[in-house]
Amino acid sequence: MGVDDTFVLDLFARGLHVGEMLLGGDEHESFLNWKVAIDARVELGERPVWDEVSNTLVWVDINGGTIHRYSPQLGDEVLVDLGVSVGAVGLVRGGGYVAATELGFIFVDTSGRVLADPIRPNDMGDDVRFNDGACDPCGRFFAGTTAKDSSPKLGSLYRLNTDLSITTVIDEVTESNGIGWSPDGSIMYYVDSGEPNAAIRSFVFDSASGNIGSETKLVSAHESWGVPDGLVVDVDGCLWVAFWGGAALRRFSPLGHLLETYLVPVKYPTCPTFGGKDFTDLYVTTAWGDDDVLQRDANAGNVFLAVAPIAGRPAYRFGRPLR
Repeated sequence: MGVDDTFVLDLFARGLHVGEMLLGGDEHESFLNWKVAIDARVELGERPVWDEVSNTLVWVDINGGTIHRYSPQLGDEVLVDLGVSVGAVGLVRGGGYVAATELGFIFVDTSGRVLADPIRPNDMGDDVRFNDGACDPCGRFFAGTTAKDSSPKLGSLYRLNTDLSITTVIDEVTESNGIGWSPDGSIMYYVDSGEPNAAIRSFVFDSASGNIGSETKLVSAHESWGVPDGLVVDVDGCLWVAFWGGAALRRFSPLGHLLETYLVPVKYPTCPTFGGKDFTDLYVTTAWGDDDVLQRDANAGNVFLAVAPIAGRPAYRFGRPLR
């Protein structure tokens, strides 16, 4: 499928594609004109981040062990092949990237050169890998782990501080996933996709220290929606959440009210982000999911693009410039 092919979705077509998941409908369903931005077809794409300085999108192929960089003008390139799984990438103040890999946290410059040995949490076992992460408003990088065999409660959410120390924020996590912050930095949103009846949770957040406080179950995901996965926060402070297995992004108010459901062209979206000059380009990474090769959508694993009805916000950057 070429980069200029456009998917204009109608309810009938999506009903055929997704099957029983859409039976009964959703009063908040809306439609966007999606096109393939990156014809990647990777097994598990994740954590896209827009860099407004270079006007590029960085994202990861988790199982392929690669960090990609995409320019709307020049196309997609593999910035670096790490040879191990990589769960998330973030931007660094002054240029370059921070990434959460199977070996630990690493830093990569804009040419794709790894700058130092990995920084690994002391309690991170060989039976887990990093899965998703993002930088907070004060420049720390949060990223969490999941067991390679999906065993419950073996993962953790970690915080890489700007002095390069590591703090465990939440333990006994099953599949650490979407994370983001309210525009004023007072609330952290978080998803453990592996917990029974996965939910979107909010935590009181202390920006000065990076510590979390009291927890609220913000959204209890309906079984028919799929599983909440990656998330991003827009200019109004609303959450855009990808639903694994649900072929949709859902937008929630800061209080957890469902505002809209935006269907996407494949069954397994993983994480959305906003980009472009005015942050109204809506990108979403996707995956093959649990379907076998005969059932898999031909566009699974591609990165999709649509024009969003509302703008996003620039991504936060890790606060220690590379040297």
